[in-house]
Amino acid sequence: MSTLDVSEIMDLIPNRYPILFMDKVDELNPGESIVVTKNVTINEEFFQGHFPGNPVMPGVLIIEALAQAASILILKADRYKGKTAYLGAIKEAKFRQVVRPGDVLKLHVTMEKQRDNMGTVSCKAMVEDKVACSAGLTFIVADAKSKL
Repeated sequence: MSTLDVSEIMDLIPNRYPILFMDKVDELNPGESIVVTKNVTINEEFFQGHFPGNPVMPGVLIIEALAQAASILILKADRYKGKTAYLGAIKEAKFRQVVRPGDVLKLHVTMEKQRDNMGTVSCKAMVEDKVACSAGLTFIVADAKSKL
């Protein structure tokens, strides 16, 4: 099991501020699972418009945070070094609780299947002990410059 700081995260995935939605990797079991922390702050740009006076993290950005965590899990495999993981499908996404400034979002991703250049993962975004979002994601791994 290993951990990664934000610099190590940026070495693996191309996302940068303001679209990097994680602060650290808490647990990484390559090929198996990952747990990532995202500290949600009022300084996030999306809170200016979603929603004024009632700040709520958009569900699509929670899915994006889960996808970024899944990308790290996938790209830590030696065979995918220097590649990019592209989101191919979102299945059965469910939103159960709003995420607000001050929340600590824990992103839990577990590898379900992986073969060749594709993989599926199951994901949960948690606030404290409550599930804020769950989904299944499918990925396609390719060279960063390739056209899918």
